Amino acid sequence: MQEPKYKVPFYTEERWQNWITKVKDSGFKLDDQDKGAIFVYMEDDVVLACLKVIAKYDKNLISAEEALKDLNDIKEIVLKKADSINKDIDMMIESTQLALMGVFAACECYVEKAFEKTKSLDKLIKGAVEAEKEDNMGAALGCIAEIGANVLAGGKLDDKVLEDVPEGLVAEWLDGIDSIGAAMIGDQSYRDDEPDEGD
Repeated sequence: MQEPKYKVPFYTEERWQNWITKVKDSGFKLDDQDKGAIFVYMEDDVVLACLKVIAKYDKNLISAEEALKDLNDIKEIVLKKADSINKDIDMMIESTQLALMGVFAACECYVEKAFEKTKSLDKLIKGAVEAEKEDNMGAALGCIAEIGANVLAGGKLDDKVLEDVPEGLVAEWLDGIDSIGAAMIGDQSYRDDEPDEGD
């Protein structure tokens, strides 16, 4: 019998805890925006891990079931309630986790092919905002998932439309989707950091 190949996880508990430690050591305060970049790096690190899962799935190196399991493994690590550090940092970690909720919803929607490709994402953004106004957060997250899946499929978010989104959960989730778009443009390492099997 062939030995099963050891699978390197896309993300680990240790990696997340390292970020929590860095954040704690940063001494971040809400009025010190310079130190706020650490939360952006923390979020981007998770986004890139998710994009690696998507890249493997796109190359048919893993099945939809495996991709969803890998995404869920990452989600369980990063969405767990973090131990309290201080009010300002706790708030920023929570905000980062909310943005990542949008990322996971988008990746799952993409893998499940539960979206229609559309050139204009404005309607979906408006739909998400309207659903939040009506307190229908399930419908709002559904719109966010479709928006993100379209971005993963090559769609673009309109910055002007994003600026008009009122503060709230939809805005937090869209921040995560925006991070997906930025990572896809700015960091291609997730596509080719490992050789394809058979290369």
